[in-house]
Amino acid sequence: MGNIKGHPVRIIGIGSALPDYVIKNDDLSNVVDTNDEWITARTGIKQRRVVSGNEGITSLSVQASKDALEYAGVTPLDIDLIISATSIPDNIYPSTACEIQGLLGAKNAVGFNVVAACSGFVYAMKVAYSFLTTGTYKRILITGGDLHSRAIDWKDRSTCILFGDAAGAIVLERWEGENEIQSIDLYSDGTKGHELYLPFSGKNSPLVTPNDVKQQYVQMNGKEIYKFSLREIPPAILKSLGNSNISLSEMDYLIPHQANMRIVEALGEKLNLRKDQLIANLQTFGNTSAASIPVALHTAIKSNQIKTPSNIVMVGFGSGLTWGVAVVRWTALDHRL
Repeated sequence: MGNIKGHPVRIIGIGSALPDYVIKNDDLSNVVDTNDEWITARTGIKQRRVVSGNEGITSLSVQASKDALEYAGVTPLDIDLIISATSIPDNIYPSTACEIQGLLGAKNAVGFNVVAACSGFVYAMKVAYSFLTTGTYKRILITGGDLHSRAIDWKDRSTCILFGDAAGAIVLERWEGENEIQSIDLYSDGTKGHELYLPFSGKNSPLVTPNDVKQQYVQMNGKEIYKFSLREIPPAILKSLGNSNISLSEMDYLIPHQANMRIVEALGEKLNLRKDQLIANLQTFGNTSAASIPVALHTAIKSNQIKTPSNIVMVGFGSGLTWGVAVVRWTALDHRL
């Protein structure tokens, strides 16, 4: 489904945060049988950032949130709701959103998490949009981020080469101008959930029959995810553009989930896009899951890759299997400039 008819909504702030520690492709040869040439040829990734010490998704999300709030020219007290899109939080509970609320001092906001892995950011946008357009809230902070460096088997070269850690954030608000959230469409196929999953290593009570505890590592069928992406994503993008009354030729930029450069380039080819329309930074940051779209957007804005105003399509896809497409009119300028 497309938009709910109601109050107009716009994005007013964007921020991102990345750990300082960099792991280059050749560094991985110290822990697994691989090298820069092998990884680059298959993924396009050259390096990734990972947390160290006591860094976590909450601390990164707070940094990204502060950046987004400053960009928007608002304070934590102006936020009514915080939604954190994360599938690998620091704690199962309390929610990351509540931790962010406390650390920001956003005492007027409520918070909860959305779990949809690499699609989480677009899912959170849909939830936020629904609250805003119906008049429930005035201003919402969304964060997206995951820490795969703490949830992968570093001896499994099919997964450890892909992921990096990061967090991104945006601020959305209800306003009286034109609606700049053109459409947000979500999809899921639970029958394919086994193609990409992260088990929780919980043990049965000692008073009952022991269970077969699985190691808490990401398990992925890369070939199937690749096929799924190219089968489902292009038609979903075209459908969302149609729901927005925007033609493909009127789309200025595509910001896909930064899963793999092969997928990003194949999506561009299927949609006949120019290279400058494809926003990608996975060469530097790897697959940052729920953070990949806001981090790519923020990085592109800071490097002047994206003009204002412009029509932007954001598309997330991943575990669930889930996928989602958001079509937005980007007009937000940095209030600090």
